[in-house]
Amino acid sequence: MRQRCTTSTDLTQAEIATRLGVSRPTAGRLIARAKAKGLVRIEVVVPPTLQDSLHAEEERELELRFELTEAVVAGHGIDVGAPGRPNVFASVGRAAAALLMRRLSADDVLGFTWGPEQVAVVTALVPGVASCRTIVQLDGAMSTAYYQTGMELILARSADVLRANAIRLPAPLYADVSTVASMNNDSVMSRTLEAGRTADTMLFGVGAASTSTTLFEGSFLDHRMLDELVALGAVGEIGGRFFDADGKPVVTELARRSVSVPLEDIRKCAKTILVASGVAKHPATLAALRGKLAKLLVCDIDCARWLLTQ
Repeated sequence: MRQRCTTSTDLTQAEIATRLGVSRPTAGRLIARAKAKGLVRIEVVVPPTLQDSLHAEEERELELRFELTEAVVAGHGIDVGAPGRPNVFASVGRAAAALLMRRLSADDVLGFTWGPEQVAVVTALVPGVASCRTIVQLDGAMSTAYYQTGMELILARSADVLRANAIRLPAPLYADVSTVASMNNDSVMSRTLEAGRTADTMLFGVGAASTSTTLFEGSFLDHRMLDELVALGAVGEIGGRFFDADGKPVVTELARRSVSVPLEDIRKCAKTILVASGVAKHPATLAALRGKLAKLLVCDIDCARWLLTQ
């Protein structure tokens, strides 16, 4: 965008330099000096059609309230938009993709959990803008039910667009305790799990501790397991790891059966990006922020306003 000096003739900086018979850098210094003295004012005017999509005040309040590195607020959530998936997550997906491309370093190992928000993020990635070294799967995605977790698309597209190597985790989200122990002792599986635990950047969504969660839809959990988790205070999960209203792990046998990055490692990661949309996920999002499980947040405006009332 060309900077214009606010005058009756609306001249560009280059045109001002020509009029004054000075170089462009000199004109720039003169304009800066005039601004400092209050003689020149530069305004950014937001078109009416874009005003509803800019939420700088809410973003700033979220950053202060939850000590976030950055918060990005998108348009209305999935409960307000048209039905259907993953199109309903397109707004937060585009916002999260833009944030990810700004924050990602070429040497980063980037970890993803699976879910519709993450599918929307990788779909919105733009080729040639950013790159990283490796993409790693943070949670198992295999299920006995016919359920599309989206992990193959997440890994394939992100590796292609970001010019990275992809590391898959060929495992279920939950297994019996002895199988999990064997995986941790297997050389290939242990390297994959370690790459996830030490990833430089992690991008994930949250699930609710209810039948609305994708874990229930995909038959990873049943009613009995959910009831037990809720009775113990669970309000949400990341990568199948449940936490309470303060973001602390809910310790059950299910935690020992989980094939995913532990919450403690997520908390330690320098760049953790939480993507959230929908009323059902509001309590889980709040708990994750209280537990410092995310340093960067992308959410819809409805979620942002709800968080700021808590």
